Amino acid sequence: MPSFRPLRAFAVALLMALPVALLPAAGAQAADRTVQGGRLDWGIKSSFQSYVTGPIAHGSWSLTGGAATVGGSQFRFHSATGTYDPGTGAFRAGFSGGVRFLGHRKTDGTYELDLTISRPTVRISGGGGTLYADMTSKAKGSGRVTTASQVPLAALDLSGITMAGGGSPVALANVPAKLTSTGATAFAGYYTAGTPLDPVSLSVDVAAKKPVQKPTSDGAKKDTKTEPRAAGAFQDAAVDWGVRRTYREYVTGSIAQGRWALSGGAQDGGALFRFPRGKGSYDAAKRTLDAGFAGSVRFTGTGLDLTLSQVTVRVRDGRGTLSADVADAAAGRAAMKAVPLVTFAAKDLTPKNGLASVNEAPATLTSEGAKAFGSLYSAGTAMDPVSLAVAVDRTARLPALPDLGSEATASARPEPSAATSRTAGPATEDAAASASSAPSVGTGTYAAIGAGLLVVAGLGVLVVRRRRGAAGPGGH
Repeated sequence: MPSFRPLRAFAVALLMALPVALLPAAGAQAADRTVQGGRLDWGIKSSFQSYVTGPIAHGSWSLTGGAATVGGSQFRFHSATGTYDPGTGAFRAGFSGGVRFLGHRKTDGTYELDLTISRPTVRISGGGGTLYADMTSKAKGSGRVTTASQVPLAALDLSGITMAGGGSPVALANVPAKLTSTGATAFAGYYTAGTPLDPVSLSVDVAAKKPVQKPTSDGAKKDTKTEPRAAGAFQDAAVDWGVRRTYREYVTGSIAQGRWALSGGAQDGGALFRFPRGKGSYDAAKRTLDAGFAGSVRFTGTGLDLTLSQVTVRVRDGRGTLSADVADAAAGRAAMKAVPLVTFAAKDLTPKNGLASVNEAPATLTSEGAKAFGSLYSAGTAMDPVSLAVAVDRTARLPALPDLGSEATASARPEPSAATSRTAGPATEDAAASASSAPSVGTGTYAAIGAGLLVVAGLGVLVVRRRRGAAGPGGH
């Protein structure tokens, strides 16, 4: 790997030569700020991932709470909240989402290895940093299940990094992490304290704290009375669906080398696509729904051009069906209308707090859906879960999308492995997606920060400033 020392030396010299006017004002830095939105990218331990899914454990992992995958074998946690003090560098950011690992299946259907890590939180103070997380684990050997909140899981090596004086976003790239003694216990005894974990990258947006609004002197209260709605009418609705995680990874991987594009109001939530502005009919008594949604998603790449649009959801007898128009330009087929793609459980559509909702319901590919995807998958294949929300009164608000923060970050983006030489095909999509996401962790993990100094110098948007060169962690 080429040396980044000349780049760092040039960046530091440029930073020192900048006029004072380009740096954040001291008065602005002194005020505490709130963390509002952003992402944390962490593979936890890539060799553990390989072990879980390998020929010994024969297991798998699954995502919860809107977590996603990104780059090489990394999990992306979202919607950061917390605080940041630019004066002292004190920092706290909690993220949403989780990942569950299962392995060593027993004859009774349970698993000897069962570990869930969720809601990671990074705390930095006085030059030291710790990553905390909620953990549920089954101890190796005894099988005793333990659940603990905000376990100090990993110690972060912040040597050579100053957290003071930053603007927005605040970003850290590839920070070395080691398992703590408490984390080793919560990790079910699979590793000892001090074991290197995957490096941690994060980027969060920060803003000045809003002043507390004083109540008005007249004591007037807003009328929050909900207007009753007739059966069949609803205010707004949205459906969230990511199609299939490994399909997205295949599209953007080293074989298809593609991308996706959203239009018509569809939104990207990292691990899912939101199709908004739902309209149609809903009957609370019968628990039925017929709704059409705005937006479309188009997947393109080598030998690939698939568009899903005109998404609809129909719920009857506790069962939901998500349909869409499907256009496969690469296959040269005529567009197919209202194709029932997946079915999902929707047993309870009773409104709660003005919302009738289904949260992350497991979805199964239909036979028509299998044809729409060019027989890439067979009928009955598990697809990404479906979430549905219908606002049935004027006060209800749809759940927020995962907040990934602004795009101007220095988060690490591991390059795909050059060893991948497979041929794409229906039977190799999952394997190809896995190969294209091979981790790129090892020496030189601070290269992104070295390059990021130029962003600090020119824009004043990153808090991370490398004072001196530092070697990355060794292999796992």
